[in-house]
Amino acid sequence: MNFVKRIGLLIIGASLLAGCSHSNREPEAQVDLSLPRAAQPKLQTIKLWLGPEELTAEVAITGDQVRTGMMFRTNIAENEGMIFVLPNTERAAFWMKNCFVPLSVAYINLEGVIQEIHPLEPQNTNSVIAASDNIRFALETKQGWFQRHNIGPGAVIRTEKGSLAETFYGKR
Repeated sequence: MNFVKRIGLLIIGASLLAGCSHSNREPEAQVDLSLPRAAQPKLQTIKLWLGPEELTAEVAITGDQVRTGMMFRTNIAENEGMIFVLPNTERAAFWMKNCFVPLSVAYINLEGVIQEIHPLEPQNTNSVIAASDNIRFALETKQGWFQRHNIGPGAVIRTEKGSLAETFYGKR
């Protein structure tokens, strides 16, 4: 499963990488006890519409749900995904640690407009960082779903409750 790497984690990761690049020694093995160790149970779902396309998405909204994301899952159906509701507008960054299924991620602004779409490769621990710093949601799907369904940047995502902002933040 994937999870959003917060600024602090990016700084820690950058410092670890910088430290390793200046040493000829093997780095000592470290266990990060904050990382999830198993798949989370299926989360509450919501229907999303991306133009004429319908997708059922699990909703990752708490810190633990977002951190765990789709880690350790071994399959994803064609019209299923996971929407990550981020606590702040930010330059989102996702990675694929402990994720065994190739995914695509759409970075989405507060208005529910897809800003960019990226492929995510299984077990790749390099963060895929959004080019934009106005990301409020991320939607992960089976890799290539957006292309197969002719959905690209500029597409607006809605729910049965209205816009993403109305659905998750009560904002019109």
